[in-house]
Amino acid sequence: MRLAFGGNVFDGETREFFRGGVAVHLPAKTFRLLELLLESRPRAIAKSKLMESIWPGVFVADGNLARLVAELRETIGDDAHEPRFIRTVHGFGYAFAGEAEPERRTQVPVASDVVFKLLWRDREIALQEGENILGREREAAAWLDVHSVSRRHARIVVSGDTATLEDLGSKNGTFVKGRPVTKPTPLQDGDLLRIGTVEMTLRCYENGVSTETVRSR
Repeated sequence: MRLAFGGNVFDGETREFFRGGVAVHLPAKTFRLLELLLESRPRAIAKSKLMESIWPGVFVADGNLARLVAELRETIGDDAHEPRFIRTVHGFGYAFAGEAEPERRTQVPVASDVVFKLLWRDREIALQEGENILGREREAAAWLDVHSVSRRHARIVVSGDTATLEDLGSKNGTFVKGRPVTKPTPLQDGDLLRIGTVEMTLRCYENGVSTETVRSR
């Protein structure tokens, strides 16, 4: 999801934010708040739902969310007294009220003979170049409709002949070969992944053939 509004550009795929054409760093929670508001626009989101999504499994006071909204407003050039983008729904929550239009970018295909796939049950999920979200949201590259899986649980970033796994602040964790993923982790052919309680295997194919090492008898 790449959206433009008021001189700002939000890119959910590359996890980047631009203001006036210049990349601006957004802290993870501020970025997540903007993402939630944009995804639900123009619907308002309850404070409790926002806090549950931004601070999963942690009790936080309303003041924390109010400060986060203030930080976001400052970053995107919004005014709480005369808001253009973030509308406060008193006694309920917040909504994105501005005009946000999709911004298309021309992508140059990356030449590679390597294909990565996830094997889960009887499914074979091909991964695309760039970011591949794993989670319960319908738009995810790997849609895992399982209660132990967060909406945006993890992501695999494919770059040519490499694939890297990253947890996205999930509630039930992301694991590779039984070890928790706490930072971007390179993947290899045959790695066993666990997303919440969902187990799947990563396979890497080159020219249609698995790159798995063949053991001599």
